Amino acid sequence: MGAVIGTAMALTGCQQATDGAAKPRTGASEEIRGMAAAVGRSGAACVFVKPDGAQRFGHVGWGFQVTGTRTWVYGAVENPSGKLYTPPGGDIGAWHAEGSYARMLSDMSRDAHYPGRSAHPYRGYRCTPSSTSDVTAARRMIRTVEARGFLVGVDPRTGELTSRDCLDATYDVLKAYRTRRLTPAAEPAVPNVWVESLVGWSDRRLTPR
Repeated sequence: MGAVIGTAMALTGCQQATDGAAKPRTGASEEIRGMAAAVGRSGAACVFVKPDGAQRFGHVGWGFQVTGTRTWVYGAVENPSGKLYTPPGGDIGAWHAEGSYARMLSDMSRDAHYPGRSAHPYRGYRCTPSSTSDVTAARRMIRTVEARGFLVGVDPRTGELTSRDCLDATYDVLKAYRTRRLTPAAEPAVPNVWVESLVGWSDRRLTPR
């Protein structure tokens, strides 16, 4: 079991633990410039990253635009305990909120909804417009990921090596939203590696605001 858990830790992230300096993120996409004011039939989605979280494997959160409005829904599974397994219904530090694009960036940059004191603030974010969106399905998935517990390693029910972590929550919510250009996430996977695989998404640094 120890070897399997060690392998899991080497393959994934999301365990919030020690302090560290953040890796700078650079660049931006022109197509995202008007996102704060964009209202129309298309949607948009964002991924937020703590590159130094989880022993530098990374930690991620998500956001999506309520189609036809200036409202965004955003959140994360923070797993502040750092445990590799929390059963369904347990405290996994899951949260979500709603607000404007500017409010979302402000909240994420300050870890405003983190349960306790965060050692690793969100330092970068990547966004993309999406010609398809399903807000109802995404909201339903939020309820699912917040209730299903946390796992990195061997599932005690099936005996299989798998995950239900911050990356799975982010991917599942954005997949339910029908986000375009969303790279599939393996189980388990490294959050920092997955974030870099998002082709055609903007890439910006996030500073406290």
